[in-house]
Amino acid sequence: MRIGLLAPPWLPVPPAAYGGTEAVIDSLARGIVTQGHEVMLWTVGESTCAVPRGSVFATAQTDAMGDAVTEVHHVVEAYDTFAAWGADLVHDHTVVGPLVAGRRRTPIVTTNHGPFNAAAVARLRACAPSVAVVAISADQASRAVDVPVAAVIHHGIDLERYPFGAGDGDEDGEYLLYVGRMAKEKGAAVAAAVARRAGMRLIIAAKMHSAVERAYFEREVVPLLSRDVTYVGEVGHVEKVRLLRGASALVNPIVWPEPFGLAMVEALACGTPVVATGVGSVPEIIDDGVTGYVCTCPEEMPDRLRALRRLDRHACRRAATVRFSAERMVRDHLALYERVPPRVAPRPAAGAMA
Repeated sequence: MRIGLLAPPWLPVPPAAYGGTEAVIDSLARGIVTQGHEVMLWTVGESTCAVPRGSVFATAQTDAMGDAVTEVHHVVEAYDTFAAWGADLVHDHTVVGPLVAGRRRTPIVTTNHGPFNAAAVARLRACAPSVAVVAISADQASRAVDVPVAAVIHHGIDLERYPFGAGDGDEDGEYLLYVGRMAKEKGAAVAAAVARRAGMRLIIAAKMHSAVERAYFEREVVPLLSRDVTYVGEVGHVEKVRLLRGASALVNPIVWPEPFGLAMVEALACGTPVVATGVGSVPEIIDDGVTGYVCTCPEEMPDRLRALRRLDRHACRRAATVRFSAERMVRDHLALYERVPPRVAPRPAAGAMA
């Protein structure tokens, strides 16, 4: 099978640092090739994913992130190239791609990497009759309203890139870790407050690019920084893995129904338990009392953090191996690709000009 993978134009594949969607696309592309299929990845020119690639932009369009004109240009060139290449199926990870695919007959799969909010539901409802929609968690799928979901496929990671760690801290001793965006809904400030109440060190490794993220940091996180609560900025893969392997736990006090928390899976792969609020995909990823603690509210977290020694870090690694490997993710996608019917292009409206 010839499979065209369409990544967004905002970041390279794989990403240099933050970029869960791009990390997943990288693992999926390489994994599909190992299963004997051909892949063409449409991305940006600076991507390094080790599969055949195409692009219209030489560099990641980070400064234009979310701009529809930029994404449409990227997408139209991709679909034209996939058609000339003879793709049997296109897996589209962009926002506008399925809407501008036009009257092409190639089967299309699209993954909704964000929430099924009103805008996403309207967009996906418009293309769902001829596009197979993938959700990344059961909780996310439950919010799809009347958008038909073809499959729920949890993300997977390349476990070889996440070696097991003992959680033995660093030169300053044991620590907790927060990894994510510097955003209120992700809970960096809550993580800092929880760590302080538990009497434990916290390292915050977070992306902070936008004005909104910087304002949140200055307003709510900076007042909580101290010798025991430190911000180290956005980290690349090697440093992130080092921090995960040494951490006693990943603290994830999200306050929104996150579709899928990839950082939690990365932590489990390193043997690091997760203490999180039980919203969104959290209960699908963390087994309460086994691979971490699922809390009803942040106020429960300090007590759970003090009980981390009851957990077996090897159980965390096993859970990642069985449920969240790249191999499992690839198998699930290939099974979906095989059952997606040929696309039926929409008919022109009655009386429309030929």
